[in-house]
Amino acid sequence: MNEHDYHNYRRIAEAIEYIQQNFTAQPTLEEIAEKVHLSPYHFQRLFTDWAGVSPKKFLQYISVQHAKQILSNSQSTLFETAYQTGLSGTGRLHDLFVKIEGMTPGEFKNKGDTLSINYSFSQSPFGTILVASTYKGICYMGFYDDAKLAFQELEKRFPKAVYIEQTDGFQQNALQIYTEDWSNINTIKLHLKGTEFQLKVWEALLKVPTGNLATYGNIAKAIQKPKAARAVGTAIGSNPIAFLIPCHRVIQSTGVFGGYMWGSTRKTAIIGWEAAKVSAPNG
Repeated sequence: MNEHDYHNYRRIAEAIEYIQQNFTAQPTLEEIAEKVHLSPYHFQRLFTDWAGVSPKKFLQYISVQHAKQILSNSQSTLFETAYQTGLSGTGRLHDLFVKIEGMTPGEFKNKGDTLSINYSFSQSPFGTILVASTYKGICYMGFYDDAKLAFQELEKRFPKAVYIEQTDGFQQNALQIYTEDWSNINTIKLHLKGTEFQLKVWEALLKVPTGNLATYGNIAKAIQKPKAARAVGTAIGSNPIAFLIPCHRVIQSTGVFGGYMWGSTRKTAIIGWEAAKVSAPNG
């Protein structure tokens, strides 16, 4: 991803915000294009290149009605079918080969005192990201608008670690997830600081297939804690790995998408983008 892609995403995000805020008025293509300072032709082309579908079709994917339909159709089989392949041309969904390993009690307790963490900044279809890794795998991945604040967020998680700004094999492998060519990708290893409960929740999130949605109650049932939806919500909200651990696929039972650590507009963009990918004629 380059700087041009980032600016394209910013325009798409601006358009999504406008669509959401003015949904009841059913804005025209011309009205949306004007808000992002493009001609209708160039906006249609830009949006379709990014999302894979037209703005009108994308609007359907991010509507409450569409979300509720997905929830009603997927609740009974959501986790039973989690490990079936789903995208022709790739052979595997990326969720199939994301492996979580929890940090040892010592690593958890000493706040990273013995850890050396590599970190780097990169681009994605959903804006810029900070990705960090230990000797075992990715320990953090987050979207950001301010690089300094992003690094401070990483430091809060491991205040005693030694940080080195450099890329490594773990990061390079993980970032391939955004290329959509997953045929040669290796297992993405995550090395996470979390309680046993948090790790169970994050592992359950990996079982929500691309293009599907789940509720907090679904996740609670999946970890055999059906009355712990509120605690599940807290664990989801502390997910340290954006996109790879798909907390963006968890929404309210009403069909409302709800909050997201990295911004509700970005959550909407990811949900719509994934829906477009799995609904495409060739995928």
